[in-house]
Amino acid sequence: MIKVEAKRLGFISCGISKAEFLEEEAPRLENWLNKNMNGEMAYMENHFDKRLDPTILVPDSKSVISLLLNYFPSEIQTSETYKISKYAYGTDYHFIIKAKLKQLMDFISEEIGEVHGRAFVDSAPVLDKAWAAKSGLGWIGKHSNLLTKQLGSFYFIAELIIDLDLEYDTPVTDHCGSCTACIDACPTQAIVADKVVDGSKCISYFTIELKNEIPTSQKGHFEDWMFGCDICQDVCPWNRFSKLHSEPIFNPHPEMLSMTKKDWEEITEEVFQKLFKNSAVKRTKFSGLQRNINFLKD
Repeated sequence: MIKVEAKRLGFISCGISKAEFLEEEAPRLENWLNKNMNGEMAYMENHFDKRLDPTILVPDSKSVISLLLNYFPSEIQTSETYKISKYAYGTDYHFIIKAKLKQLMDFISEEIGEVHGRAFVDSAPVLDKAWAAKSGLGWIGKHSNLLTKQLGSFYFIAELIIDLDLEYDTPVTDHCGSCTACIDACPTQAIVADKVVDGSKCISYFTIELKNEIPTSQKGHFEDWMFGCDICQDVCPWNRFSKLHSEPIFNPHPEMLSMTKKDWEEITEEVFQKLFKNSAVKRTKFSGLQRNINFLKD
């Protein structure tokens, strides 16, 4: 019943797992932090226990409902311009998904009775990809993104963690095989091992998370990405099966797709505000986007 309603709300997949300590993830996360792969993302060091145990994050929780929402666009920027990661083309996904999660939570309460829990869209210490994999929605690829045979990886992941016992799904098998397309294509060599991305080397980190100047050692390695990066997903063979999203609100501002490098280099704050009114691109602010563009053009 919950899965049927999730589909009706526009989610492409819904899987359920038992809310319990993520035993396999604990040493991986600890090792990743010990090697400073979080760079300046100090918040990744906070709430270590909560990241691994949903029963600490949401007291009395019994189940984690994982959901996927497609964002693969019908039109993309030309290869001759400065690029934005596809997830940020339209309205910030947090607004859209949170509204859908609230509707799903209300539905569960109406149909089953009083249910307590919380909704998450990468806004709290939740290892969403680990939960989605545990819930059978896909497997973690070498690039550390969730992959599915049917749709590849261009989708958002969200969760409801609730105090209701449900039937649990089981993980699927890994289908990356000997393919190393993502590892080979990463221009900053951020994918340092199978399923391990050094966040401090990732183009998305440099163009979004890093608040200081981008190291000059990275000059010439960004392949014109000014906000985020899709290279490891674009080269993945499973993304041949990506299907177009059906959320008009994820469509970019029409002017954005036709902008040339010169247009981006001359962008004003007024145009920035118009193009990215409710967009995730606002995370980097106008000054941050300018910094990224100047880094690319020099």
